Amino acid sequence: MEALAAETEALSVVVPSDHHHRVATLLMERNVHLLVEKPIASTTADAEAMVTMAGERGLILQVGHVERFNPVMAFLETVLTEPRFIEATRLAPYPPQRDGLRPRGTEVSVVLDLMIHDLEIILHLVRSPLKELHAVGVPVLSPSEDIANVRLSFQNGCVANVTASRISFEKTRKIRVFQSDAYVSLDYEKQSGHIYRKQGAAISRASVPIERGEALDNELQSFVQCVLNRAEPVVSGRHAAEALKLAAAICLHIRQGGS
Repeated sequence: MEALAAETEALSVVVPSDHHHRVATLLMERNVHLLVEKPIASTTADAEAMVTMAGERGLILQVGHVERFNPVMAFLETVLTEPRFIEATRLAPYPPQRDGLRPRGTEVSVVLDLMIHDLEIILHLVRSPLKELHAVGVPVLSPSEDIANVRLSFQNGCVANVTASRISFEKTRKIRVFQSDAYVSLDYEKQSGHIYRKQGAAISRASVPIERGEALDNELQSFVQCVLNRAEPVVSGRHAAEALKLAAAICLHIRQGGS
């Protein structure tokens, strides 16, 4: 890594999340701008250290919350005014076995592995301090939670219900957002959805105009532009650290039995 850092200005860090802090620190010590896969780190202390180091060295630290670059999000942000209720579901099959390694992503809870995508999006959409949370989750095939559900209540009155599983047979990535005049139902996977609006005593339904695109390609292009222009990333290290802080609070709540 030292030799690679000496030859580059920017790198993607895609090692297992419990190695993010060590690898990112080594690279930032050599003044390399980073796109670090989500979650930013496996602990909130490591995340804060990474954010602080990037700030002190004037480095771009972007985190791979790739759904923020999904065309679905671009549409949602154009119609959203004041979200009142959000329902997010993210289900996936259990990762395949690997010789000598644990299945990909299972070094952390499903809350940090999958749910954190939706937690970061919800924090971005609601933009209000958390009031309270109630969470449940269980391990099935790995040492930490493989399925989890959380209900989040925010100070502005918005409520979010979030479910994540990595022991499902089918892959699902959906979000529904309700506000006073309408609600939007979107599918991240299919990049499609519908918007429902009140029309007198009835509700109208219309397909949403989403121009399909590759979220990962959009994310990488955005990172390169941030490095070239020294611009603030769409998902900065600070944004990702806040999402990790919420994810860690959810895990703690689950492990304390919901108390």
